[in-house]
Amino acid sequence: MPARLTDEELLRRLVAFDSSTGRSTAEIAGFVCEYVDRPGVRITRNPAPEGENANLVIAAGPDDRSRRGLVLSGHLDTVPAGEPGWRSDPFTLTRAADRYVGRGTCDMKGFLALALNRFAAVDPARLRRQLVLIFTYDEELGTLGARRLAETWPDPEALPRAGIVGEPTSLRVVRMHKGHLKLRLRLEGAPAHSAYPHLGRNAIEQAGAAIVALADLRHTLERERSATGRYFGEVPHATLNVARVSGGVAINVVPEQCVVEIGVRLLPGMGTPEMVERVRGAVARAVGRNGFELELVGDSPPLLLDPDAGLHEALCRRMGQRESIGVSFATDAGWLQRLGLECVVFGPGAIAEAHRPNESLPVAEFVRAGELLEELVRDACAATAP
Repeated sequence: MPARLTDEELLRRLVAFDSSTGRSTAEIAGFVCEYVDRPGVRITRNPAPEGENANLVIAAGPDDRSRRGLVLSGHLDTVPAGEPGWRSDPFTLTRAADRYVGRGTCDMKGFLALALNRFAAVDPARLRRQLVLIFTYDEELGTLGARRLAETWPDPEALPRAGIVGEPTSLRVVRMHKGHLKLRLRLEGAPAHSAYPHLGRNAIEQAGAAIVALADLRHTLERERSATGRYFGEVPHATLNVARVSGGVAINVVPEQCVVEIGVRLLPGMGTPEMVERVRGAVARAVGRNGFELELVGDSPPLLLDPDAGLHEALCRRMGQRESIGVSFATDAGWLQRLGLECVVFGPGAIAEAHRPNESLPVAEFVRAGELLEELVRDACAATAP
């Protein structure tokens, strides 16, 4: 185990790893394991179905199946840093006035650094209840690592029930979020020379009709309300986005195929199969039931936690927060709840700072979050003084 770093030093080390989507997270995962490894720590890698990536489940304390204790969860990957407008090296942590700047500072290596150091600070032999880190891969590609963990983890009962997913919430306690479905609509036509269009069938024209039908469905969703919608501010409904359209090979060829990619953000309580069928039905009414395929290519489930859950109440009490909060972005928490975890989403930094040049994290929030995590680890895991 290497010497323990300060929170800022550890954040600097983590930012220096280019763990952008499309790259392996094996190097940063190896550093994490080396940093916390010592007697009494149990490290399990939950590998991706292919490639080098793996989820990390790192535990200390008694494995008594009581489900007491605490999980601190975050993702190892970041979005790429190729945007124009960076004023410094995105993989070198810099400080600008009262903010840390660098790729991943708020989303979400700031939380990773704090979680790692709170774990590294405890003596496993003095823990009365488990403290567990769950660090996932490919969250930015659609919570792929968390889904893999939820579908393959052999012993959910060995994990504590209470969990914090450290996405940037500006230290607001979030108990619900929308899900995100990714759908691919493929429309089949018949090719022909454009001088003789009657000999073919134009797939792009079919796509146009389907897109109009999807716009109608979007407007219908905007008018619908549910019990959880009021927690989502200006967007209290499910949303549908026609995000990408591609088709055709040449201007003098009737296009044989067109692909439409669609994103749907579900409110908590909405089901994936039901929404897929609504999209399928809208397309079928526009173009007929033959000649198209609809594929579900990504599924990040919504999160819904009972307001009376112990961790939610404890964090709200510490933060002086009285209201329930929902956010419109998806997180790993949607899949982790399938393992029986009761997750809140809570971390330093603002989601508006994520995925943009000069991503930054307020130093004061970083420090305050570290203090709160220390208190929560002490209370949840009953770590005794050395």
